[in-house]
Amino acid sequence: MTAPEEAATELSNAQRAQVLIHALPYIQKYTGKILVVKYGGNAMVNEELKQAVMGDLVLLSLIGVKVVLVHGGGPEISEMLQRVGKESQFMDGLRVTDKETADIVQMVLAGKLCKSLVSLLQSKGGKAIGLSGMDGYLIQANPLRPELGYVGEITHINVEPVLDVLEKGYIPVISTVGCDAEGNVYNINADTAAARIAAELKAESLISMTDICGILRDKDDPSTLISQITVSEAPQLMREGVISGGMIPKVECCIEAIRRGVSRVFIINGRIPHAILIETLTDEGIGTMFVSGGNYGQH
Repeated sequence: MTAPEEAATELSNAQRAQVLIHALPYIQKYTGKILVVKYGGNAMVNEELKQAVMGDLVLLSLIGVKVVLVHGGGPEISEMLQRVGKESQFMDGLRVTDKETADIVQMVLAGKLCKSLVSLLQSKGGKAIGLSGMDGYLIQANPLRPELGYVGEITHINVEPVLDVLEKGYIPVISTVGCDAEGNVYNINADTAAARIAAELKAESLISMTDICGILRDKDDPSTLISQITVSEAPQLMREGVISGGMIPKVECCIEAIRRGVSRVFIINGRIPHAILIETLTDEGIGTMFVSGGNYGQH
């Protein structure tokens, strides 16, 4: 690229000012409000995307958004199990979790992954504190089904530790392991945990980062993106097969969050750089937004 071409692609100071002015109404909408981000998929594995996501979250935090980061870590858990010679087994999309696997889940999620995200947020100029679902009985659970072992069904969410961290100006980074009164550790589905945490926090929005653009009428055609779905429309889209396979439980979590009081839930493609900022601070709307009903206007 020649110097003139490079200059042509640069934003002028006036254009940069316009970008900020256009973002102002969205900044005002979210300032002081809680935004829960469920983080996973390729955006969590790809180092460049990870850096961009963490930078976006720090920016939102610095403009007054109360960001809560909820993360899974399926690929990392599978990798660690492989290292110790243990095969990953799944049933209905859920990892079969015996006692040894539960220990590894705890080690990977609450240890390595959670602390590495905290460190990365702080390297971007943010302030973060790691929490697991076991801390302060944040995520209380019982066994979901006996055949799944230590896979947990959430019985209660205690958001006091999260609110304490937010009150002090930190970004809570929550790993999705739960516990019961006897001290048993449970592997908790990250989408389910994020939806329940967002509801208990009375969050303004929940953003679920995935590896797809959102809900497509034709899964092979990105131009068929459905930008908005109401809770009442979702079951019909499932019956039609528009929402199918692994997207069904994700969408069910979105619906659950809306029914429990979250204003808006978004499914966005985490592979798009700065997808969170585009979704929250512009009127473009790059994913699918779930709402309770009625016309909510633009993203």
